[in-house]
Amino acid sequence: MVQRIHGLVAALVCSLLLSTPAQAQAPAANPADVASADAIITALYDVISGPAGKARDWDRFRSLFVPGARLMPVARPQGGSTGVRMLTPEEYATNIGPRLEEMGFFETEIGRVSETFGAVTHMMSAYESRRTASEPTPSLGRGINSIQLLNDGTRWWVVSIFWDSERPGQPIPEKYLGAKG
Repeated sequence: MVQRIHGLVAALVCSLLLSTPAQAQAPAANPADVASADAIITALYDVISGPAGKARDWDRFRSLFVPGARLMPVARPQGGSTGVRMLTPEEYATNIGPRLEEMGFFETEIGRVSETFGAVTHMMSAYESRRTASEPTPSLGRGINSIQLLNDGTRWWVVSIFWDSERPGQPIPEKYLGAKG
């Protein structure tokens, strides 16, 4: 009985996915950006990074995401409880993008652990962020991006990115540093 219910749920989810083709709703992606899990992660970090005053290619950014995707930073308001901020790729580009372009922002991957099952890949991608590419230490901090990817058989899509920052008492675990894969 349980298997039958799981099968019905899977069929319903598949029919919903197939009824709204992702390719029709996102800007056209550069095939090289979405050819592999490694390529889409490289493109993701590349497109948000750049010196102060340099416009980012927000259409390239949008092309990486499946419609309905979310970017979710952990929020820690002063005196408040830990929560999450929910953003669409468009809201990220519109609300966060201008600050990245104004101050300069370089985010690089420093390690990764990946797991894949079928069309789903989950990556714990450790990062460090700087205002300039030449800064010797990450002036904007480090953290982990929890990235969910979908391979639809044609290309890779970012489904969600949920991230938290390293801070005193919460260092990046060693298992996420250095290794990629």
